[in-house]
Amino acid sequence: MDFGDYRRHDAVGLAGLVARREVSARELLDAAVARMEAVNPQINAVTQDLTERARGQPADAGPLCGVPFLLKDLGAALAGTPTTAGSRLFANAVAQADSAITAAYKDAGLSIFGKTNTPEFGLWPMTESEFLGVCRNPWDLSRTPGGSSGGAAAAVAAGIVPAAHASDGGGSIRTPASCCGLFGMKPSRGRVSFAPLGEGWAGASIQHAVTRSVRDSAALLDVACRPQPGDPYFLAPPETPFAEEAAREPGRLRIAFTTAAMQSAGLDPECEAAVRETARLCEQLGHEVEEAKIPGDVAAMQAAAGAVIAASIAANLDAEAERRGRPIEAGEIEAPTMATYRRGQGVSAAAYVRGLQALHAYARAEAQLFETYDVLLLSTLGSPAIPIGWILDDPKQIAERLFAFMPNTQAFNNTGQPAMTVPLAWSRSGLPIGMQFVARMGGEATLFRLAGQLEQARPWFDRTPPL
Repeated sequence: MDFGDYRRHDAVGLAGLVARREVSARELLDAAVARMEAVNPQINAVTQDLTERARGQPADAGPLCGVPFLLKDLGAALAGTPTTAGSRLFANAVAQADSAITAAYKDAGLSIFGKTNTPEFGLWPMTESEFLGVCRNPWDLSRTPGGSSGGAAAAVAAGIVPAAHASDGGGSIRTPASCCGLFGMKPSRGRVSFAPLGEGWAGASIQHAVTRSVRDSAALLDVACRPQPGDPYFLAPPETPFAEEAAREPGRLRIAFTTAAMQSAGLDPECEAAVRETARLCEQLGHEVEEAKIPGDVAAMQAAAGAVIAASIAANLDAEAERRGRPIEAGEIEAPTMATYRRGQGVSAAAYVRGLQALHAYARAEAQLFETYDVLLLSTLGSPAIPIGWILDDPKQIAERLFAFMPNTQAFNNTGQPAMTVPLAWSRSGLPIGMQFVARMGGEATLFRLAGQLEQARPWFDRTPPL
């Protein structure tokens, strides 16, 4: 199978070819590996090559049998391989068993042949790890593919795979999907198990995927949404599979929109214009659309999330220090991570609980909007993909630049609501601009139905980077 034939199909399409015996799983893997070898030196998306392992473990069943697939090097363990979390500290942290989501992917027949780049511990909306190296955007190699699932998004945009595992603790699915012209769904809290681990960042983090098509995202979520014994909270699998929902009409939805930048001064003009154009598109599709103000104390939410994340990082690093019997030293982790670690060590138990209470209060305030509306529309990011190095090159402006780039994603990690980014707009320079849609808790079906309608109205599958 040549690359042109391979790229014409999404994951569901490739699985259909295998099921009909029009192509073999080995041929698909060969096509994926050939593409990886051709483009990965330019983008540094795949940081662990597990091709020989994949060749030795052929899939023979499952709804996605034979489809080449990549795991993010954070959050999902694959037995016998290290999960580095983008840090030299865990370069040799070899997993003894698969995570629940990895087992689900294997049961679906996916052929896992590598792991993708991520910033250290998933802390950044760009992918520039000192340990794994800089990952680059296939649309413009001088720009970031986003983060923390930057390697996953770059690999999908570059055509190595049609879909890849990703995770999202503050925007880490939606940010890279927006930067790379992909579809990215952050599921509801509790939709995908983190077993055998506990929750991530007090429930803010969730795993799923970045994809080129809506139906691939739906099919992968059907595969992954399997509650595990002992999960601290969970949502039961839907009565109607998400893959079926993605093919259904959404009906007439009540859609609120805003051009606000929730955690910064304002949007790039192209992003603001894209929101208004998307609102008009939704009206043309028959939805009831009106501008609205988002409720809730964003500043309190942001401060609380910062304390909770820092404390979570400190807990994990303290555990590693105890395991090995010596403290974490400067140079073992990146300097900004060390600053977060030190901050987290200073968060008291009472301050952590107050932080959780502030996040829960924000979620309750936010939920009031969805008593009136079915969906909220806003820009995924503050701007198109930023130049590599821009956030960190001025230490005095890191926080300001960070939230100027990602002002609108973190809120919905803290509320636990499902949120998706859809590649509906493009900058004058040809960079993708994602539009974010949010539904009430557990409302993935609504989002998938709307996404399927938008995909038909403004197709993006054949719009690929010139890499």
